[in-house]
Amino acid sequence: MTQTLILVADLIMRLATLLFLIRFLLQASGADFYNPISQAVIKGSEPLASPLRKFLPAIGKFDLASALLALLMGLVFVVIISMGKLSVSQYAVFGIVRTLSVLVDFYWWSMLIVVIASFVSQGNSHPGLSLLDQLLDPLIRPIRNILPSMGPLDFSPMVVILLLSIAQRSLPNAYAFI
Repeated sequence: MTQTLILVADLIMRLATLLFLIRFLLQASGADFYNPISQAVIKGSEPLASPLRKFLPAIGKFDLASALLALLMGLVFVVIISMGKLSVSQYAVFGIVRTLSVLVDFYWWSMLIVVIASFVSQGNSHPGLSLLDQLLDPLIRPIRNILPSMGPLDFSPMVVILLLSIAQRSLPNAYAFI
């Protein structure tokens, strides 16, 4: 498979994985269902998530069907790239690592966007920024509870970005098995 086709497959599968991960995170974090971006994610993921939800119902706030679809997207990418060179257990491990990598990347970039937006447009409420705040709150809240207050300065996003950077570096490279 050529490098260009690998990059195209990587992009398509990352976006598909991200779609289902965001759907899972929307429900898990209790984000605003009526946000226009939330509605777009739900409409985009509904054709595959709805039939699977009949067999795999949500447990509390956790939409297991969306989580399984995200894992399957990571696994499909590994299968496409490796072309049958791996064992079943290696496929499972690399599929999980791939999905976690997409999740960590999403959180890292989202945190960076929220930090930059807080400097650029203070007080403005954009649907995308408010949704990112809701999705990032479960990560930031524990750090804010630990760090002492520094007045108007909030260092918790920097700590979260540092922790996410460590997580990014600790996950194996997606192409390590090619």
